[in-house]
Amino acid sequence: MAEEPIDLIRLEGNGNSVVLRITGPAGREGTAPAGSLAAEFVVDTPFVRGTLATLLAPGDLREWQECLDALDAGQDIAWCDRQRIPSLSVERDADGDDRCHVSVKDHHPSPTEVTVTVPLVDAWFDDAYRRLEQACDTWPMT
Repeated sequence: MAEEPIDLIRLEGNGNSVVLRITGPAGREGTAPAGSLAAEFVVDTPFVRGTLATLLAPGDLREWQECLDALDAGQDIAWCDRQRIPSLSVERDADGDDRCHVSVKDHHPSPTEVTVTVPLVDAWFDDAYRRLEQACDTWPMT
């Protein structure tokens, strides 16, 4: 039986959301690196809605954990910002409140970037680490 999709990243609030959903092992088209996972970014706001398919390579989940740790320590982050796949960045609001600006950038082929503002409260981190653990347990990436 196939595993259910897992929302690795879920940033939402005030009518806006950015989700990175892992749908399972990448297909066997020969273009995906061994051990890759198929995923999609889903952006939903009252103004913009869209999805963007991507692949997560071995090591991307570890890199997401490092980004979570940095974000939890109050730093801005850029994840998968290597132009091989769409990237995600999170910048905390300069006013010091609980808002952040989340950007999803498609480097190729459409060089398009969407930025969404969502709340980022302390309770979000527990859920984010739980989602990461669930993804790692479901699809171990070596």
